[in-house]
Formats: sequence, C-alpha cells, structure tokens
Amino acid sequence: MASLPFHTFLGQTILNPRALIIIRKGLPSFCFFVVLLLTPSCAFSHIRQGFEEDKGRKYDLFPEILMEEAVARLNELGEVSDADEYLQRTFQSPASIKAGNLIRLWMEDVGLKTWVDKMGNVHGRTEGINPSEKALLIGSHLDTVIDAGKFDGSLGIVCALSALKVLNMTNRMGRLRRPVEIIAFSDEEGVRFQSTFLGSAAIAGVLPASALHVHDKSGVTVQDALRENSIETTEENLLELKYDPESVWGYIEVHIEQGPVLETIGLPLGSVKGIAGQTRLKVTVRGSQGHAGTVPMNMRQDPMVAAAEIIVLLEGLCKQPEQYLSYDGECRASEVQSLSGSLVCTVGEISSWPSASNVIPGQVTFTVDVRAIDDMGREAVLYELSKRMRQICDRRSVFCKIDRKHDANAVVCDKELSSQLSSAAYAALQRIKGEVAIDVPALMSGAGHDAMAISHLTKVGMLFVRCRGGISHSPAEHVLDDDVWASSTAVLAFLETALL
Repeated sequence: MASLPFHTFLGQTILNPRALIIIRKGLPSFCFFVVLLLTPSCAFSHIRQGFEEDKGRKYDLFPEILMEEAVARLNELGEVSDADEYLQRTFQSPASIKAGNLIRLWMEDVGLKTWVDKMGNVHGRTEGINPSEKALLIGSHLDTVIDAGKFDGSLGIVCALSALKVLNMTNRMGRLRRPVEIIAFSDEEGVRFQSTFLGSAAIAGVLPASALHVHDKSGVTVQDALRENSIETTEENLLELKYDPESVWGYIEVHIEQGPVLETIGLPLGSVKGIAGQTRLKVTVRGSQGHAGTVPMNMRQDPMVAAAEIIVLLEGLCKQPEQYLSYDGECRASEVQSLSGSLVCTVGEISSWPSASNVIPGQVTFTVDVRAIDDMGREAVLYELSKRMRQICDRRSVFCKIDRKHDANAVVCDKELSSQLSSAAYAALQRIKGEVAIDVPALMSGAGHDAMAISHLTKVGMLFVRCRGGISHSPAEHVLDDDVWASSTAVLAFLETALL
C-alpha cells in the first residue's frame, strides 16, 4: 500500500497531490491518516474535490470543474474552426456560430439565462438576490486570428463559466449580491472586417452605425454577415445595444498574458495595471529611382537607406527615450519615466517600388506601431520621431510623408478592481499551492483587449495568465492545466469576496 501513489489509494482518485499538502497543513498528520483508514470510501467525495481547511475557513478546490472540465472545454472550442489545418474563427463565420452555440449550452448548464444580441454577442446572466443592483460583467472574445492558439479569448469565457458553475453547485449563485453577466464577444480580433472590438464596442456604445456597412474582402458587409445568420441589425437597433452605465457595476476579464513576464518570474497569474495606448503610422519615403550600376553613391537619393536610418532611429528612441526627448514643453520628466517601462515600437511591414534587385527604389513604404501606457508620453515620442525623421529626409534629399492610420488612448484599470483581482489571484494560489512566496505582480498590457472598449462604459479590471514562452496568436500558444485551474479559482475567489 505504501508503494502506491497516494492519489490512487483504494483504486480511486482521492486528491491532487498538491491539495494533499494543503490538507496536511490544516490537520495534524496523525488525525488525517486516522480519518483515511477508518472512514468509508463513500465519505471521501469532499476529499476527491480537494478539501482545504485553513483557520476555520473551508474551501473546496473543485479540480474536476475548475481544471479538468475547463481544460476539456478549451480543447473542444479549439477544434471548432473554419479551416481544416489550423484554428480560425472570424466574425459570424460558421465556426464562430458553432462556438457561440456551444458556449450558450455551457451557460445554460450553469443555470444562466442566455441570449444572442444584434451584434452576435452571446450572453449568460444570473440575477442574484437583487436584480435591480448594478451588474458585474465578465467577458472575453470567441473569435480568433488565422492560425490561432486555443486560449486567446476562450480562456476568459471558460474560466468565468467554471467559477459560476461551482457557485451554482454549492447553492451560492442565487446569493450573489448583484447580477453577474458573462459575455462572449463576437469579434475582438478584427480579422474579417479589419475593425476591432465589434462586439464589445457595441455594448459600450462606441461602435458607430457606419460599422454595419464596412465590408470584407468578398464585399460582404457586417450587416450582411449578421443577416446571413438570421440577425437583423439596423442602425437604430444597433444603438439600442448600448448598456446604461447606471446598470453596470464593473467589468473584469481573464486573458492570457501574450508575453513572457509571468513565465520569467515563475507565477501563473498577474493583475493588469493598464492597457497601452497605440498609434499606427504609415510612412512613405520617395527618392529618385535609378540603375543600380550606373548612379554613383554620392549622387543617389535613395529612399531605402533613408528608411533604414529612420527605423534605426525609431529603435534608439524607443529603447532610450530619455536620451532623445527634450523637456521643452513637449514632454515632462514624469512622462519620460513612465515611458521607460512601457514604450514599445515596431516596424512590422516594409515594401519598395519597383522592388527589383538591380534598381534603386523610387519609393519605400513602412508601418510604425507605437504603444505606451502614458498617452502624453506616446505623443511626445511621435512628435520627436516626426521631427527627426524629417531631418533625415532633408539631409538625404528625399521626400517623407507620415499618415496616422489608427489611434487608441491608453486605459488605466480601476485600482479597486485591480486590488480585488490581485487578492483573488493570491488567494487562489494559496488554496492550490499552500504557500506563495511573492506577491502577485501588476503588469502593463501592450496588446489590446475588449476591456479597452468596455472602459467607455464602466470601470475595468484584468487578470493575466501565464502562457508558455509568451507565445500567442500561434498554434504554439499554451497554458498549463494547473494555470487554467489557478485562473478559474481566482475568478471564483473574486466572486466570493466581492459579491457574496
């Protein structure tokens, strides 16, 4: 008997071994083994679920719901795809509709009232003891990028459902002090219509009616796509989707980090202090097109080398902004300090014309993506980049044009919600692991999330979950089963603390 793994004792799964450590911390070891040897196996249902007793408080870790079922559901959603060889779900595609129907079934399994709105968002709601109270919204997106991973978006939906399922099973969901509504947003990635946050922006009331007439590469409009799935959306009823701010208490979202910080420090969870603002530029540099073999080097007006110098300038500016930014009214010391921890800049696309190996290009075009948590600091970086870029172009006798293609202001997460989520994450790790040596970190998000759109409606908070290698938007995207457990448990702990 001693040679058997403890969690398979008596031929059945008794307890995750880590949960065993927690139990033995809560009970003297001799008492535990007396109970083990003298209690009939039918009395072990609470132990199979991972029972913890700590200073008079009792917790049930529910690994079969918060981990095993959650992981199974993530895997099931990961198979719902419009493509055979990779994962892809875009706005109102067949796979997107199938995924929404599946999520709706899971919501009904939890005991939630469900519906699909005029933008294809899937809702599940429980009223709690006071339906007239302001509601807590919990959400993430069900759509994916092309060749996606299975955790981006889906994790936040599944974890919330798992937490509410535990409350329902333990007869506590009806005791929630305010309504709780889970929303699976129909479109966050913006792959099909090149317009992000279609689902959450409609709820927040910041989606313009003109969005209905945006078309995809096949000429199908957003309105057409909805109509093909029996959703008749007009400009009038689109505006009716906006929630009354007075009816909403707040919004929380669980999401994979999509970066390497949590893995580096060795923790599965972190709170989010803010979501970076973003500006996208299209830069065009025009020079003098010519023969690669006949134009002397000192007589060239080469837009490619000008573009190269500008890109190197961008890298230096974003790595060490304090070396470039002046304190002449364009930027304050506090803004420079905030930039040092959040500023990231990327040139993701570059092309030349006529793009031949034996021709000096006549034109080079490239994109610039600038993100920072401080909007004033980001503007100062853009001002400095523009000023120095034009100096480079003048010196090289080429023409530069800068077009601003996209702007989104930074979002600062609500301090109270962030504190509650941090405490919930810490409590979850304590329940599962026993002891936690360091505090839950507060991270900045460089990626956009539905919380950005919902911040126009109500206060927001986010919880990040560790992903292997920081990889996302890739089939290599991966979250450990234990980290799924931790994130579901954190949502449960948040609901228990904030709403029960």
